[in-house]
Order: sequence, then structure tokens, then C-alpha cells
Amino acid sequence: MFIRGFKKTVSLFLVSFFIVHSSVAARAGEVDAGAPDLTSPSVVLMEASTGQVLYEKESHTKLPPASITKIMTILLIYENQKAGKFKWDDMVTVSEHASSMGGSQVFLEPNEQQKASELTKCIVIASANDAAVSMAEFIGGSEEGFVKMMNERAQQLGMSDTVFVNACGLDTDGHVSSANDVALMSRALITEFPEVREYTTTWMDTITHKTRKGETEFGLTNTNKLIKWYNGATGLKTGSTGLAKYCLSATAERDGMELIAVIMAAPDNKARFQEAMKLLDYGFGNYEVKKLCDEGSDCGEIHVLKGNIDCVPVKTAQDVSALLKKGSQVDITEQKQVYESLKAPFDTGEKAGEIIFVDTDGNEVGRTDIVAAQGAEKAGINDNFNKVLKKWIA
Repeated sequence: MFIRGFKKTVSLFLVSFFIVHSSVAARAGEVDAGAPDLTSPSVVLMEASTGQVLYEKESHTKLPPASITKIMTILLIYENQKAGKFKWDDMVTVSEHASSMGGSQVFLEPNEQQKASELTKCIVIASANDAAVSMAEFIGGSEEGFVKMMNERAQQLGMSDTVFVNACGLDTDGHVSSANDVALMSRALITEFPEVREYTTTWMDTITHKTRKGETEFGLTNTNKLIKWYNGATGLKTGSTGLAKYCLSATAERDGMELIAVIMAAPDNKARFQEAMKLLDYGFGNYEVKKLCDEGSDCGEIHVLKGNIDCVPVKTAQDVSALLKKGSQVDITEQKQVYESLKAPFDTGEKAGEIIFVDTDGNEVGRTDIVAAQGAEKAGINDNFNKVLKKWIA
């Protein structure tokens, strides 16, 4: 099972890595007349389905990330909920430590209890530090334990510029990330958990505080103004502190293409939103995503050796897309390679070949494994007898 999972991980990486060469956009130091003119010192624009960088400027510079740190906090919340570590309606007790965070907060009181879903809503919509630390302690046992999980996940995502020291993004020595790394964790969140849009696109909501003093309603307003200002905006997270200045990871989708624009250390609140919109406009104006195949597409059948059945259907393991420059005349062809047979026993998902997509110049632009749509057991005595009987009757 581990080997099959590893194969799938490698395939997904290759799908993300290989792109049409003509689609590579302006990077730092390259000339592109249509590239946006930005004042922010560090930015990146990434296409979500392929992970391809369309534009970057000092995107690996290590900087304080402020509250866009919470993208990792939110990602771990959703991953742990999916893994069954907790339920959304589980009650979380707020600690003295969590309630003392300051900065952006929803004024949770010590020993106050809230549903995990309500605290998550507060983190995503209102960037609440007290809610973030409450969930960190709930999942990790302590904020320190959760921060260890954050750094481990960052390494898994290839976030080589990042060190997390806390779960909320308050200025702390050594707490750094980069525009590139913020884009990587943003991509993981929106592609693995698109349901986060329920909160990232909510403009206003409320929570109810339930303490010894009684019940009071508290209003939440989304810190990301782009969901009001920008056509197709889907999220994601703002951040600002004295050291970090003004940061933003902005996501938007149009015509089936979702982009991630990250702004680090913008000089003011207005600039981070304006420059994110410039990046998004550049991406939507110059690029498009072409779907090459869908996950689960039929690829015929494959013969089974020494199995309890003669053959099994095979299918594609995942979606494959290619990023293209608008107006480019690129023909993409499919090269399918299916094994002659699979030897039993094997499980559903066993690799049975692959499809490689190449452009007109022969450059690989994507690939996917072909896998068994069902498993097969090793043939027993009865299976072999039945096979012989069928052949004799035939």
C-alpha cells in the first residue's frame, strides 16, 4: 500500500511539474512587456491545478508572514478533521494562553467553549488569533506541539524557506516564510479542501459567546476585501503586523482556472489588494488551463496472470491539466503505455501503465498512471478448474 501511495504521489508531482514550455511566464530578471509593475518587494503568482509559477519577484525571500501563517493552521485543521481526529461539532475549551493572544481576535474568554467549526470560522473569516491558538492546542495538545506539526507539514510541501514558531503569525523571532511557500500551502488548502470556500467567501457572519456572564453575539467581518471587489475571488487570507507590513494570499477562479497571488510586505493595506488584483489580471489575461484527461477515464482492460479472474478494467489515476499561453498554437498528443498483464494478487489501484502527454516539440506536459479499477486474488484450485472447464466447453 505504501509503494502504491508513493507512486501516486510521484505521479501527482510530475503532473504539477511538467508544463508546456511556451507557457513559462515572467520570472524575476526576465523581460515581459505585459508583466505587472509592483512595489511590493516579494510576490508570486501560481496556477493552482499545475502549481506552475506564472510570475515571481524575489519569491524566496524569507519574511515575517503575519496572519497568512494561519493558512497552514487551517490546512492542518481540515486534514485532522478528515482523518477522524475530531468532529466539527466537538466542543473546544479556550485556555488562558489562547485567550491572551491579542491582535486580531474574537475576544474568547478563558474556559469558554466553542464548537470546532465555529472556531475555524473565526480563523478563516476574522483571522482570530485566540481561535487559532485554541484549535492548535485542541489538535496538537499544546501550541508547541501543533507548531511542530506545522513545520513537519511545511517540509512535506517543499516549503524550504519557512520556519513556524507560533500558530497565528504574531511577530516572533525566527518566524519566517516566503511568497513561494505561502503559495504552496495555499495551493494545498484550496485543492485538497475546496469546501473551505464556505468560509473564505463569506463576507459577514456571527458567533455566540457562551460564558458565565451569559450569551452575547459577536460579529465577524472578512478581512479579505477582494471577495467584494474582485470578480471570481474565492479567498484566501490576509496578514499584517509591524514587522511583516501588509501581506495577502489571494485566490480567484475564472473559466475553470484558479490562481493564487501572494503579496509580502506591501507598504500599506491598499497596495496589497491593488497589487494582488494586478497579478490576478495578468494571469487571467495571458493564460488558460487545458484539461487533458479526467481521473477515472476508461483505458480498457488488462490481462491477469494466475488470477481468479482473467482480466480487469483499467483507468486513469488522476486529472491532468496543462497550462497554456493564450493564443499559442500548441497541439498536445497522448502516448499510452499499458502493461501486457498484471500478476495476481494485487489490489485496486495497482499501476498498469501510464499516459504521457507531449506538445508539438516533443516536450512532456503531463502524465498520469493507468491503474487497475479492481483487484484480483491469486487463483485457487476451484478457479483453475473452472477455467479449464470453460476452455473445454468452448
